[in-house]
Amino acid sequence: MKEYTLSAEPTHSLWDRSLQPRLRIDPGDVVQVECADASGGQVKPGMTTAEYIRIDRKRIHALTGPIWIEGAEPGDVLQVDVLATLHSGWGWTSVVEGLGFLKERFRETYLFHWQLEGESTSSLAPAIVPVRPFLGVIGVARAGDGAFRTREPGSFGGNLDVRELCAGSTLYLPVYNRGALFSCGDGHAAQGDGEVCINGIECPLDATLRFRLHKHQPLAGPLVEASETAAPDSVADAWVVVETGTDLAATARAATGRMVDLLTSRWGFSEIHAYVLCSVALKLRLSQVVNEPVHTVSAALSKQILPEREMFPIR
Repeated sequence: MKEYTLSAEPTHSLWDRSLQPRLRIDPGDVVQVECADASGGQVKPGMTTAEYIRIDRKRIHALTGPIWIEGAEPGDVLQVDVLATLHSGWGWTSVVEGLGFLKERFRETYLFHWQLEGESTSSLAPAIVPVRPFLGVIGVARAGDGAFRTREPGSFGGNLDVRELCAGSTLYLPVYNRGALFSCGDGHAAQGDGEVCINGIECPLDATLRFRLHKHQPLAGPLVEASETAAPDSVADAWVVVETGTDLAATARAATGRMVDLLTSRWGFSEIHAYVLCSVALKLRLSQVVNEPVHTVSAALSKQILPEREMFPIR
């Protein structure tokens, strides 16, 4: 195992499998990935709303990468262990005209600054908001040629905004290209389910990640093994299936169906028993509702109700 550090610059704001990798590593290696905030460093502490309106939105989701994982090929599964995350003591949240879940009600652009005091922030008094940093965008290069904006997530990962992906958690992703071509960014110090006003607490973030590879394993989309130490109001110590789609009900059904498949293939439940278990124990959550026209649904099942197992045993 080797350890590396990858600086944020130069960032990229598109998924494009023709991008040259900035780092090549072997499975088992650890990388400290330095990530700019979602604006690519354009937002600064003390910036005014008038200044914020003029930032270059083509630089939104400034990502660090790509990272080439030796031996990764289409049909494999990339395991990403989030070993640690570290914020820089400040962050921001905005309301953007024409965006957000309540865009018809909140029509004016607004910028709010946060001071992050370790594991909480009291910037929006009298509320005290727990701080549990995670990467909002984390994924591998998409299948197919061309450059794709980062706003829409998918089976490759991407702009998932799943707040269970904090330190101690693990993400499993299907691989679509040689080398996997992993990138990440869009650090959040905190986020509510749905990310309803368009942002969490956006912040620069350093993440320490370990990469493992599982050869020739089927996986339809992102799967999260949530940490026992996730934020108090999030899903902890659970298996979490993540689905994205344009129809919210259909996306929730797809997430539920994937959990049924997981229970039958990994724990040996019959399909009907897996369905019954989901009905009595599954947590369906809206991870994000603002990346219109797509929404992201997380379906979580506590590890406490299932026999312990590794999803993809290390060989």
